Amino acid sequence: MTRILVADDHTVVRRGLVQIISETMDLKVTGEAATAREVLDLVRRQPFDVVVLDLNLPDQSGLDTLKQLKAEFPSLPVLVLSMYGEEQYGLRVLRAGAAGYLTKEKTAEELVQAIRKVAGGGRYVSAAMADSLLDLLETDPDLPLHATLSDREFQVMRLLAEGKSVTEIADMLSLSVKTVSTYRARVLEKMNMKSNAELARYALEHALIH
Repeated sequence: MTRILVADDHTVVRRGLVQIISETMDLKVTGEAATAREVLDLVRRQPFDVVVLDLNLPDQSGLDTLKQLKAEFPSLPVLVLSMYGEEQYGLRVLRAGAAGYLTKEKTAEELVQAIRKVAGGGRYVSAAMADSLLDLLETDPDLPLHATLSDREFQVMRLLAEGKSVTEIADMLSLSVKTVSTYRARVLEKMNMKSNAELARYALEHALIH
């Protein structure tokens, strides 16, 4: 029996995932979490074979949570589940150590298939994402501007684009205002932009924010 931790801050979504998994004979949800803190506490207390991790958690980004999990439990497969398209986050989460990436619009059958694949030591990406990754390798010089950002810079860029102030971002990420200001300056420089408004327009055009 494959033991699974399901992490999603939306109760309805989480219950739906649990229901899908419970209909199989070989998979069992043995833990549920709504925050990054709960994810880490559970994994430290009991064994799991797979973590199904939402990319958006209220207390910490799923990407940072993924990195913590892989630092403490490098052999634990993490399947990232997200509302964001594969072209926006797929490559980032794979580079951060995820065993797979799946969007929430996928079917129940594909979710079960993905869990089984990563539980068996494999990596899971959809056929569309596999094609996108191949295209990315072939067209590396033409990467979008946001692909040049580090994970933290990308996180700060999205928050700025959503209209958050430097002070708000500092509080959210437990960083100093000076550090966030430095990240903002780097982001603007790397993306050849001059204002948060330009960042917001770019982020909307590339579906990085809603």
